Amino acid sequence: MFDALTRRFEGVFGRLRGRGRLSEADIDSAMDEIRLALLEADVNLGVVASLVERVRARCAAAEVSAGLSPGQQVVKVVDEELTATLGGDAFTLSFAAAPPTVILLAGLQGVGKTTAAAKLANWVKTQGRNPMLVGADLQRPAAVEQLRTLAARIDVPVWSAAETPSKRRSTRPDPVAVSAAGLAEARRVGRDVLIVDTAGRLAVDAEMMTEVARVSDAVSPHCTFLVLDAMAGQDAVASAGAFHATLEVDAVIVSKLDGDARGGAALSVSEVLGRPIAFASVGEALDDFEQFHPDRMASRILGMGDVMSLIEKAERVYETDQAEEAVQRLVDGSFTLDDFVDQLRQVRRMGSLSGLMAMVPGVPAEMRDADLDDGRIETAEAIVLSMTPTERAGVDTVDGSRRARIAAGSGTTTGQVANLLKQFGQMRKMMSSMGGSGKAARRGRRNGTGKPNQPAGAGRDGAGRVRASKRTGGGTNAKPKSSSRPGPRPGLRGAGVPVPDFDSLDIQLPRS
Repeated sequence: MFDALTRRFEGVFGRLRGRGRLSEADIDSAMDEIRLALLEADVNLGVVASLVERVRARCAAAEVSAGLSPGQQVVKVVDEELTATLGGDAFTLSFAAAPPTVILLAGLQGVGKTTAAAKLANWVKTQGRNPMLVGADLQRPAAVEQLRTLAARIDVPVWSAAETPSKRRSTRPDPVAVSAAGLAEARRVGRDVLIVDTAGRLAVDAEMMTEVARVSDAVSPHCTFLVLDAMAGQDAVASAGAFHATLEVDAVIVSKLDGDARGGAALSVSEVLGRPIAFASVGEALDDFEQFHPDRMASRILGMGDVMSLIEKAERVYETDQAEEAVQRLVDGSFTLDDFVDQLRQVRRMGSLSGLMAMVPGVPAEMRDADLDDGRIETAEAIVLSMTPTERAGVDTVDGSRRARIAAGSGTTTGQVANLLKQFGQMRKMMSSMGGSGKAARRGRRNGTGKPNQPAGAGRDGAGRVRASKRTGGGTNAKPKSSSRPGPRPGLRGAGVPVPDFDSLDIQLPRS
């Protein structure tokens, strides 16, 4: 969503890089470019003015951190102030000591509120909780049916007007009665989290506000989330203020953050409302739902990646033993195309390719902006599955006639087959060489000869590694330690972890 904004920031920082000192004119020019970039991204005018003024004041005050060039100092200041604009601290959802914890979802119609309710229930289950959903949206046709369909996929029960006892139900179903009955049922059956999906409207009106306020009074929610469409523009921020005035919103859930709109509403809402963003919906699948970490999002927007979120995604998908075995086969040179397909499937479970690339530090803009169609993973999988077990184990055995047969079986061309085999060979060779250097380093430690040589530029700065280990977010409310962040995050390479040289590595999965 923020690709265009990221490119603008990278352009600004690129022009500052290498300067021995920054003049007032340099700072003014950079601030003008940042202001224009944010306004073009549809960020609220007041938010833009406040952010730019804070950055300008800190840069003009010549704040200096050891080891930073003036250009790096500007990056550091922008990073910290953008993090503050996005909310500063990561939101923690606290569960009630006496269950059930009642969570109320409110928002306009069409923002993805019902889907967000199911995604939140799924996330709550990963926290070891036992949720229940209430379908209190009785205005939109099929809203309850949609909620039931989504809930069935995650094995979560739904309470609606159909389950409400007749003595508590009028001729026209009442969302207040349905919500109150759902709360009573959750207590009776021992559900420890109750998520109430309320009705929305195409625009804020008195009737809607009265209804959602009555539902809130009936269930006394421990937490009220406003669901905001990241693609809706500044009108969404204005409606958020109306909801907050009525309900005292605790936090925001941003939906459709994987969209291709400018995303200014998502960047504005926290500062405008004075409430944090708690979660972000980043895809269509029910597990495409993440806790929102302002520092990580700021890092991603500024083009510095998001290593911690990438690691957390991998940990949710990969079994530790299987991952270790795959790495061992990579470094030993015994990695086969069967292993390759398995890795592609795991990557697909982690999310979209473009989203993952945005999290990797050091990836060139042209790779982030490339046509990373997820269907190309399926094409690569089809090619490999059209091979015999012998061919998958030894790519050297695949000659011209075999390539023609594989192409016919997978619905691709011989050129696509040859390209995939070439890329696989390059990857296996590269990873084997990296594994060899790792083995040499381990031998050096065992022999007492000292620590392994680090990649050029990695150094023994220490601050980068300390920062990376502390900025995990982890769902806590700990404030980012801005004073201990001397510069832009070094990423994997700067932390001494060998990574491919993306500028020289030619990796292109076959197009579908």
